[in-house]
Amino acid sequence: MVMIMKKMDKDGLLLCDLQGETFEKSLSLSTTSSAIFIRRFMHSNVAKLLDNKSVLMYPMRAKDIIDEIDKEYGKSTYGSIKYSKEEMYWIGYIYRYFAYTYEIHSTRAYRIIKSKELRDLYLAYHTFSPEQAIERILEAKNIKVNLEDDIDRQYAIYKKLREEYDSKLNNQ
Repeated sequence: MVMIMKKMDKDGLLLCDLQGETFEKSLSLSTTSSAIFIRRFMHSNVAKLLDNKSVLMYPMRAKDIIDEIDKEYGKSTYGSIKYSKEEMYWIGYIYRYFAYTYEIHSTRAYRIIKSKELRDLYLAYHTFSPEQAIERILEAKNIKVNLEDDIDRQYAIYKKLREEYDSKLNNQ
């Protein structure tokens, strides 16, 4: 599988921060374990709003998002293991960064990288840029990352070569 990464922008950074903050606040506002909260979140309707960026149109805070997830799935006390605040923020941020920059749905990002796996990688990767951390995770999973050969770049190269070729033909 080859995945193509797009550039991060201001909207994407806002979404990453909102999701990171939501994951962090879930420690005090959610009654489930961290892994259960993450799984519910990544499959939730709110995650779909983050995926299509429409959440930027609504004044939603982390608490509002957690309330929406509780409404969708119901309150539960299932599981007891809670991750640290730093781990939760980083995991939330990385998931959104991954989904946003690779233009995939949250559910797909979650299928590729499970929350326990991200938690296990926190100490090794939390000082990397999100882009570097995601690249390394995908490389370890043997998922090819194609950062440079996206369609727009390929077309620009082709167009330039074609213009040079046409110019040489016209000068002969």
